[in-house]
Amino acid sequence: MVDREKLYQAILTGDAKSARALTEEALKESVDPKELLDKTLIPAMDEVGRLFETNEYFVPELLISARAMKSALELIKPLLAEKGAEPAGRVAIGTVKGDLHDIGKNLVAAMLEGGGFEVVDLGVDVSPEAFVTAAKDKGASIIALSALLTTTMPAMKKVVAALEEAGIRERVKVMIGGAPITQRYADEIGADGYSDNASGAVALARSLAAKVPAAA
Repeated sequence: MVDREKLYQAILTGDAKSARALTEEALKESVDPKELLDKTLIPAMDEVGRLFETNEYFVPELLISARAMKSALELIKPLLAEKGAEPAGRVAIGTVKGDLHDIGKNLVAAMLEGGGFEVVDLGVDVSPEAFVTAAKDKGASIIALSALLTTTMPAMKKVVAALEEAGIRERVKVMIGGAPITQRYADEIGADGYSDNASGAVALARSLAAKVPAAA
């Protein structure tokens, strides 16, 4: 029988090879993929987030743990889809129009995926219309906006306005982040939440997902 503690530790230490092998072994033993995700993999990534928040882990550790998580998810995702299992939520993430920075966005996307969310990564320099399309066509109930430049921050407000104009703002939550972003700015533009780090973004997304209208 596969040792789940070893799998947990493989994610925690960023051992992608072991994480994949142990996940494969567990699935061969007919371990329920959703149970494996909910009780072993996601708790491991939550611990990674906690270690980051307490300054025991830094960005490199986050990245290698996220990579290990991704190696396990590659095996689990198809099985979850077959069973019709729903993700924690669907998040469309991107760096706003005019901004080409993607390191922070990529880190948040990896942590969200590790936290059980289905992530639609729209990339960089994303127009307000593209975020609206992701909400409509991809079923994203959370829009995550990133900006590293003060000059591109106003694009976040344009996304919120575009969602309102499309008539879908009430069913889509908006979270924002990036070096120059503050809670005050989030409040000013009518965003639903703000986080200054990738770990906090996962907790915020979970909180927002719980507030998405049931009809969404």
